[in-house]
Amino acid sequence: MKMLKELFAIERKPIKGLLLLEWAMLAYALLTLVLMFFMVTKLKDPSAIVQLRVQAVSMVLALWAVYRMLPCRFTLFCRVLAQLLLLGNWYPETFEFNRFFPNLDHVFASWEQQLFGFQPALVFSKDWPQPWVSELLTLGYESYYPLMAIVPLYYLFFRFGEFTKASFVVLASFFLFYVIFLCLPAGGPQYYYPAAGLDNIAQGIFPAVGHFFEGDYEGLPIPGYKDGLMYHTLLLAHAAGERPTAAFPSSHVGVTVVLLWLAWRTGSRRLFWGLLPFGVLMFFATFYIQAHYAIDAIAGLFAGTLMYFLLCWAYDSLRAASRHLEL
Repeated sequence: MKMLKELFAIERKPIKGLLLLEWAMLAYALLTLVLMFFMVTKLKDPSAIVQLRVQAVSMVLALWAVYRMLPCRFTLFCRVLAQLLLLGNWYPETFEFNRFFPNLDHVFASWEQQLFGFQPALVFSKDWPQPWVSELLTLGYESYYPLMAIVPLYYLFFRFGEFTKASFVVLASFFLFYVIFLCLPAGGPQYYYPAAGLDNIAQGIFPAVGHFFEGDYEGLPIPGYKDGLMYHTLLLAHAAGERPTAAFPSSHVGVTVVLLWLAWRTGSRRLFWGLLPFGVLMFFATFYIQAHYAIDAIAGLFAGTLMYFLLCWAYDSLRAASRHLEL
């Protein structure tokens, strides 16, 4: 009951301007809008790209106005939640931009072969087809979405003084990954393997497919226990917006690492150790379901850690230098 009262209690010193995470979204929207103008003749539907940005800006301003009329933790949370929900719209756009660059999957598949001597994404699910393995790893992969809710909510209710900072670190990490994906065209095993030919992959031959993904493309069926509940949940999530993009580094692993660092930062070891097993399952699930190469997951570990510390520093520096952005 006390938490609910605090959630709707009017703040004595409300934030006057936009949140740093909202500025991060606007910066990404502007960057990609400029990029769009250089590629406008090649894009399928430039108007949809412009429309998304108009809607995003309108939503930010509307929620800011609501917060100013009713400044409380709940309306502040709504501003953060809206940005999290928008991520589902920003992600598919990375494919619209990077598909015009020559595909680089053959490079990553070759590195994979040199490092391991085989393709983990090709053999993992074949060697471990047991239903319990499939369901457990798929659960780990699907835990990505609950983790994105659990950590910010913990800050909202138990570490509110750092809620906007934690939210900024999560949102900005996504945008940093998206910037990488804009100019690094790699679709991952599920799309590259059938494009290159499974016989070639099995023999350690990794041909460049160039601009193959500009046209029609087809991904491999997701491996796993096809009668499993988690497997069917994954199919729904996959159908909602998966594209041959965003393979290297794995943002699933990277953002999960960011969330685990934030969980550790809370001081609640119960929270951290409770979430860590899902992070471990996430790591292996990325190449079990053939969404990533194993090196994508490894790179995600380092990228997520780097982004966490970089963005914590950036937030503190921006707050110190430009407090008028939120005050």
